[in-house]
Amino acid sequence: MDSDLFPTGLYIAVVGAGTSDDALDATAADVGRAVASAGAILVCGGLGGVMEAACRGARDAGGITVGMLPGDDRRSANPHVTIAIPTGMGEMRNALIVRTVDAVIALGGEYGTLSEIALARKLGVPVVGVATWILTRPDGTSDDLLRASSAEDAVRLAVAAINDRG
Repeated sequence: MDSDLFPTGLYIAVVGAGTSDDALDATAADVGRAVASAGAILVCGGLGGVMEAACRGARDAGGITVGMLPGDDRRSANPHVTIAIPTGMGEMRNALIVRTVDAVIALGGEYGTLSEIALARKLGVPVVGVATWILTRPDGTSDDLLRASSAEDAVRLAVAAINDRG
């Protein structure tokens, strides 16, 4: 099997809302470019908003993108998805996304993003946040998300966290 066709390197999820504004889209596109530049495969929910912007950035940089779609139709993927996987699982696909990747980068987001963050932390998958949820545990301690101030910083932190896990 040709390893160029079936890469086994890093897989990084970019998660966030299906609708977003211009500023968040620009950040997501920058994150996508940085993921591709790091040689990682970008995994997302495959639809619009943050997911589409991140895929666009990754594809512009020559990267591979995987969209795990909530429905049954591959054609519902945004036009920047390289590999569309129709799960037919609705929001339950979030667990598949998190199980597939080595790290998660959360950008902004709504409750779906929060579920991906929670699943990742439950499974020990590192999460890097950019302008996303701020979590506090019931005992008042703060979350253990890595916080990034830029797209490049987010990918750098994600790759470092992956390497630290061994």
